[in-house]
Amino acid sequence: MPTSISAARRTLIAGLLTATSLVLALSGCATYDVTAPADARADAPAAAVKAKDAAAEDGKAPRGAAGDAVDCRKAKCVALTFDAGPGEHTNRLLDILKKEKVHATFFMLGKNHVEKRPAEVKRIDAEGHEPANHTWSHQILTDIPAASARREMSRLQDAVRKITGKTPRLMRPPQGRTDETVSKISKDLGLAQVLWSVTAKDYQTNDSALITKRVLEQTERDGIILLHDIYRGTVPAVPGILKELKKRGYTIVTVSRLLSPAKPEPGMVYRP
Repeated sequence: MPTSISAARRTLIAGLLTATSLVLALSGCATYDVTAPADARADAPAAAVKAKDAAAEDGKAPRGAAGDAVDCRKAKCVALTFDAGPGEHTNRLLDILKKEKVHATFFMLGKNHVEKRPAEVKRIDAEGHEPANHTWSHQILTDIPAASARREMSRLQDAVRKITGKTPRLMRPPQGRTDETVSKISKDLGLAQVLWSVTAKDYQTNDSALITKRVLEQTERDGIILLHDIYRGTVPAVPGILKELKKRGYTIVTVSRLLSPAKPEPGMVYRP
């Protein structure tokens, strides 16, 4: 990242922010760095921009599912993310994403999920999705001692690496709650923090039509959609969501693709 970045691109946020606004500091005046996907792309090092542009010109950009070679500086992108799995509905979701040629980012839990469903974790990785960290047991990181927060994140890192051979680079703090301490630990562990701009609140309803409606009402360019692959009403909503987003001209991508040519910066909070 450049040593000097405009206040519009990297903002220090302090005090108490609500879960609805997605960034929380529950007490005191803790501060941490936050940026939006578009600003991260604009701030990408010149070498990364040049390399991406050269690959595109030579036709060497990686290709696979729709969106894999997209340039979100030009395209109308939105990132699709799923939290708290894998679960009993994850394989059905992966079938849908494969059929629709869409890749997503999976912020996975360890306890009762990664540890019990390694086959789904392997499949998520093998099919080109982005495995990411949602902690081991969904404890609120700002409410527990720093050492415990570190274990919550590092234990998930270790589990995913053991299964896939890859270490997640992205972490979503439970309930979006982060602070200066969590950001420092994330930086130490090589994790960028990812919040969201679209939530269907699918933990409150199994009404797939309502979930679809909420997502479509909130989605804008460079947004990050939060869904859960553990709830009964969510996966049936995905085909309709994807169909309508594509109809509206969106390209659905992973979080890392949304940020490209920038790379996720450990400790940074990414929030549309």
